Amino acid sequence: MRPPEASALSSERGRELVCQADTAVPLSAVTVRAIAPERFLAGQKLQRVDSTTLLQFRFGMLTDLLALNTPLAFKSYGPGQLATVSFRGTSANHTAVLWNGININQPNLGQTDFSTLPVAGFDRLAVQYGSSASVVGSDAVGGSVLLGSSPVWKPGFSATLGQQIASFQNHQTQAGIRYASTPGQIWQVAGKTFAYRNQFNNVYPYTERRNYFLEQSETAQRGLVQDLYFRHRSGRQLSVNAWLSDNDLVVAPDDTIARERTRTQSARLQGTYEADRLTVRLGWIRDVYDYAKGNFDAPSHTRTDRFVNRVEREFVLLPTRESLRLNLRIGGEWSHYRTVTDGYGGQLITENREDLYALLRFQTVRWLVSANVRQAFVTRFNPPLTPSLGAEYRLVQHRSFALTAKGSVGRSYRVPTLNERYWLGLGNPNLRPERGFNLEAGLVANATLTEPLRLTVEATAYQNRVDDWSYWNPDYGYRVENLQLVVSKGLELSTNLTYTQARWQAGLRGGYAFIQSSQERAYSTYAQDVVGRQLPYVPLHTGTLNIFLQQHRTRLTVQTQATSRRYITFDESQFFRGVTLTNVLLEHTVRVGPVAGRVQGQVNNVFDALAFSVKRNALPGRNIAINLLLNLFPSTP
Repeated sequence: MRPPEASALSSERGRELVCQADTAVPLSAVTVRAIAPERFLAGQKLQRVDSTTLLQFRFGMLTDLLALNTPLAFKSYGPGQLATVSFRGTSANHTAVLWNGININQPNLGQTDFSTLPVAGFDRLAVQYGSSASVVGSDAVGGSVLLGSSPVWKPGFSATLGQQIASFQNHQTQAGIRYASTPGQIWQVAGKTFAYRNQFNNVYPYTERRNYFLEQSETAQRGLVQDLYFRHRSGRQLSVNAWLSDNDLVVAPDDTIARERTRTQSARLQGTYEADRLTVRLGWIRDVYDYAKGNFDAPSHTRTDRFVNRVEREFVLLPTRESLRLNLRIGGEWSHYRTVTDGYGGQLITENREDLYALLRFQTVRWLVSANVRQAFVTRFNPPLTPSLGAEYRLVQHRSFALTAKGSVGRSYRVPTLNERYWLGLGNPNLRPERGFNLEAGLVANATLTEPLRLTVEATAYQNRVDDWSYWNPDYGYRVENLQLVVSKGLELSTNLTYTQARWQAGLRGGYAFIQSSQERAYSTYAQDVVGRQLPYVPLHTGTLNIFLQQHRTRLTVQTQATSRRYITFDESQFFRGVTLTNVLLEHTVRVGPVAGRVQGQVNNVFDALAFSVKRNALPGRNIAINLLLNLFPSTP
């Protein structure tokens, strides 16, 4: 192994409020289940990805979807290779990735490879911007990515079969089934079984583009997702979620000396029991990482196991008030880590982590307020107390226009990775947890311009200060130290315009982000020279634009992502030029008897723009893909 580069589901029973004009209309009692960050982080920007977008990217990895629909900046080593995220100017270690409420960041590296996360593997996707450590815990400094599974309780059976054939001899195969038993019995059962196999051979018809070398690579991915839900007639629910994945990457496969192989295998299993307002969760995650260069017979081997236990209880403090709601959720979590790797000398390393937290949510017709606090306890560490306070206020509420102001303030922390503490000769067991302080404020406007034309505009300004940032210091042989103070500040704008009339639909969704992220502490002569300069690989400007036109069952979508120059050195002496990438996607759906089919044709990088990987070699140019998705016995036409 090489050194790294230097929500729980919640239940709620009660009445939902619908704001119409300036009145509150109580609805009948319902059960609402949602990931905690989506409910208890008022005042912060939250972007939910709709089912249409998830379907369009069904044959893509999470990197593809987020790069074209959010202002997140990615560092990619190439197609099918490592892809990590920079969230609001922070590093890959400052983004929490949650799967059904459990943080799945690899604990040795402290990050997630987004090229290994298939979009088709989950049912819900949301992006939480800014610090959410008071609710999520460690790693949620720059933001959080929330992946979730959802049951479909409508009785019946359906099957899905998908195939993609793409340029460079790349192909993907998917198969899945959904099922649900008839209601009325003591227990109703629903579930999903989904399997995928992807092969990226990347056989390019050229070895260079515009005098820049293309690096050859091969990636084989396969996985299995299994979700089972059992719902009792009394409302109790038991769920079991499993996700097995295997990612095998070989770089420069034809060069027996320089070739590199990285194989990552993960097994994720969790069970959740929900009764009334009590939630109990048990989880186990195993990550296996093998790395070899030249000779693949004796790879460096890492195996890490995590055992997670969480108990939460939610209380409705004002159950009799129609127009006012006050909810309190308290909980605790215990996690046990066990890891063995060559990089730590082969000995077993164990660690315990405990968290206690309280989440308060207050809602009226115009106000939504959350106040949260979390205290973590880690073996040989003392993470800081992380409170947060957020609020949203409906300034204007009419039938055709609504304006909401929001803001939040909160502290965050990050426990150093296992590599940062235990790597032989370079790790530092005396590292301190990183400490962050996040401020943000924004406005959201919703308007119905005419009956078929609707507009949403959101603007957010923020500042995130992270102290004791861990740094692999080259002045001392790349030993890890708490040296950096990084301040990230910026502005995010987004707009969504939709037009719907009869059999026609059209829409425009755009986003822009200005991100200024720099080191602000001079801890050495070299560091003094880079104070105030933009961090490497963080573009100052990022923009996305998605336009679609749909007529009945045919849909045309144009997707565009643009980034300004990205510096690749701390002193800004070298950089990648800004680049604009455009994709075109044409889809058509048909139905013949019990089979519904969707055919997608896509052209990526339409204008053959020149983009670079982290290694400074060129990425492939214009390429195409044909996708076929068949739904057998679908419940709706």
